[in-house]
Amino acid sequence: MATPRPDRPAPAWTFAARFRRGAFGWKSDRAIKRLKEAVSEIRAVARKDPALAAEGAVRLVEKLSPAFESVDDSSGRLQGVIRQAFDVLIPLIGSANVPAKARQRWLERLWQAVLDDEMPWIERLGDDWGVLCGSPEVASAWADEFLPTLRPAWSPEASGHGWFPGATACLSCLFTAGRHAELLVLLESPRTLGMWDYHQWGVKALLVHGHRQEALAMAEHCHQKNRHRSEIAGVCESILIDMDLRDVAYRQYAQVAHQATTNLSTLRAIAARYPEKDKGQILADLVAATLGSEGK
Repeated sequence: MATPRPDRPAPAWTFAARFRRGAFGWKSDRAIKRLKEAVSEIRAVARKDPALAAEGAVRLVEKLSPAFESVDDSSGRLQGVIRQAFDVLIPLIGSANVPAKARQRWLERLWQAVLDDEMPWIERLGDDWGVLCGSPEVASAWADEFLPTLRPAWSPEASGHGWFPGATACLSCLFTAGRHAELLVLLESPRTLGMWDYHQWGVKALLVHGHRQEALAMAEHCHQKNRHRSEIAGVCESILIDMDLRDVAYRQYAQVAHQATTNLSTLRAIAARYPEKDKGQILADLVAATLGSEGK
């Protein structure tokens, strides 16, 4: 069976007309509703034609930032729905069976969307760039495109803050391409110290090679000074559990890793992760950690 051409005329996507620049004003409710509808529309096409659905996914991602440019998302609800949408769209794009030239066009369009993303709404694409590349070979080629800019930006002798919009995308590509030694050398730069957005890739690379103690040390260093404390705590907890150090994982990271929107949800999450622990003890430990709020 011939592979469908992703660059053929697209279907009359319903979402395309709805996602115009500034289409949703400042209210997030309609933006959330339309995004969910768009993802459902793409998923329906994917059941019959994954490549065509992937092309639709690329088109939707391109339209998100312009359409949401005025939306007030102080509650964070829209960002949450975008993350859920990307959980569907990114694997769909990455797994599509399409010719190399078609994928390269997709990636160029998506990268331009990242560069134009001022809010930003779609910055997560950098973390998933290796997945979007669809293969280690394509990921390696994109890493080679980013490295000539990233290396001097992260050089100890460089002036400025060392920020480069392709940094996380480059690290993602190096990881996907299996170029882990190069990735770890880059992370030795003082420009990256304690920055989880970057060092998460080092942790993943170390774990691939079974270096759990080194991976734990890298994650713990970030945990001390990073805004992603819950995410990092979850990584540290998982590493310790894999090392058969469940009690240490519980004492040091369980409460932060499983912090939920309510205290009851936190208790349930910890109890599910540690079924061997008495729930009364878990409750007592939570109470002890929230002095002044014991009643809650």
